[in-house]
Amino acid sequence: MSNYLDYQAAKPVDKRVLDEMLPYFSEKYANPSSLHADGDVATRALDESREKISFFLNAPEGSSIVFTSSATESNNLAIIGSALRNKRKGTHIIISEIEHISIHNIAKYLEREGFTISKLPVDQYGIVKVEKLEKLIRDDTILISISTASNEVGSLQPVEEISRIAQKHGVLYHADAVASEATVPLDLTNTPIDMLTLSSNDIYGPRGVAALYMKKGVRVNPLIIGGGQEMGMRSGSENIPGIVGFAKAAEIAKSEIKQEGPRLSGLRDKLIKGVLETIPKSHLNGHPEKRLPHNAHFRFDYIEGESLILGLKDQNIACATGSACSSKTLEPSHTLISMGLLHEEAHGSLVVTLGRFTQDSHIYELLESLPKVVKRLRLLSPLTPPDLLKQIKEEGEN
Repeated sequence: MSNYLDYQAAKPVDKRVLDEMLPYFSEKYANPSSLHADGDVATRALDESREKISFFLNAPEGSSIVFTSSATESNNLAIIGSALRNKRKGTHIIISEIEHISIHNIAKYLEREGFTISKLPVDQYGIVKVEKLEKLIRDDTILISISTASNEVGSLQPVEEISRIAQKHGVLYHADAVASEATVPLDLTNTPIDMLTLSSNDIYGPRGVAALYMKKGVRVNPLIIGGGQEMGMRSGSENIPGIVGFAKAAEIAKSEIKQEGPRLSGLRDKLIKGVLETIPKSHLNGHPEKRLPHNAHFRFDYIEGESLILGLKDQNIACATGSACSSKTLEPSHTLISMGLLHEEAHGSLVVTLGRFTQDSHIYELLESLPKVVKRLRLLSPLTPPDLLKQIKEEGEN
């Protein structure tokens, strides 16, 4: 396995989670909709898992947890489901300019269906300009969807302020918490978020499982119609092994998050300091302090991010150059462009995301290899200015 530093894209399943799941594949395999005793075992597992996810969120009494197949599905259910449910009240929805690509594409779909989308701008650090939010709210505004943190540059969003503004105006607030759920504690009893998207794999659970939290009284139209599972919100037989694993992952994250956050922050800061001190014309994207503990997002002048990733790949190091869900395109990151960067600046980015199994040695290895890769690419780049090129060559001779 390589030196894996791309945890925002995918995380391994924790061994403790896997052990919890295994009996539900071959021993406790009944359908929770069945009325026999074996079905009761599956029903209890489903109910207990829902309780564990609620405890993970410190969810208020009476709220609902709806299990889905992915965070993208949860986002669809929250945004499209509430848009259809509340269409008579209004057709105006607010998102931020730097939302996950799934939310941007949902917004485009709703625009084609007659809804109006407003996009809240962000500052140079990728934090939404919350003072402009109230100005965007109209009489026909029915939903605000702004994530808890940028999944790309790692900046934390002012969730409490957003939720208070939404509550003041009687507008639903949905937050995609996938980027932050593993490292930033969630407390929905004291933060009035109406709907929240969670992902299992982003807390070291299995893939193919996610959830949508809905506050008591919130209603959405279901998007998958069938047998009425998940309180009628998401039909289809529940993935019990996956849900059990998701719940175990949430249980572990809840117990370890206060220690894990500071540990990752220390590694992150060590990496940021090392990169900015050893590589000229390097920059940190996102807020220097109000950022996810596990995220370090850099840009390097005069080189392409894709070439940088391939150079690190040759050194057996796995990083990213943008959101994993949109990195197959050749377009610059919409997040970086919204933050005010030029296209050529946005193309030279490197995303390093740390995780539960990252150690000091992984950081040292990256700090050893990265300057060499950057130098080699700048020597090849026609954009590198003569003075920097001369400096690189002189360092090589020495």
